[in-house]
Amino acid sequence: QVQLVESGGDLVQPGGSLRLSCAASGFTISTYGMSWFRQAPGKERELVASINTTGGRSNYADSVKGRFTISRDNAKNTVYLQMNSLKPEDTAVYYCNALRVWPGVPRFGSWGQGTQVTVSS
Repeated sequence: QVQLVESGGDLVQPGGSLRLSCAASGFTISTYGMSWFRQAPGKERELVASINTTGGRSNYADSVKGRFTISRDNAKNTVYLQMNSLKPEDTAVYYCNALRVWPGVPRFGSWGQGTQVTVSS
C-alpha cells in the first residue's frame, strides 16, 4: 500500500525558512521522479518542484525559483523541500507524489494528508 507522509509545515514569518519532508512507503522512490505540489485555499493544486531519480535534474515553478530546493535521499525513501525567503503567497498545504510523466504529472491518485505552511507576520 502506497503511503506518502508529509511533515515540517509550520507558521513562519515572511523571509523565514522551512524544510519539508516526505516519507514514502509501499514503493521505492529510487525508481521514480518525485515532486512537491501545493494547494492554497480556493485554488487548484499546482506543481512546485520536481527531481529526477538520481537527483541530478530538477525543475521549479517560476514563483519559487531561487528560493526553494528539492532534494532526495533514496536510502531513506524520503524527499525534501527546503524553502527559503518565504512569502505570504507561499501559504498552502504542501503535498508530495511520485511522477508518472516529467515534470509534473503525478503517479498516484491517492494523496497524503499534506503539511500546512502558513507565512504571516
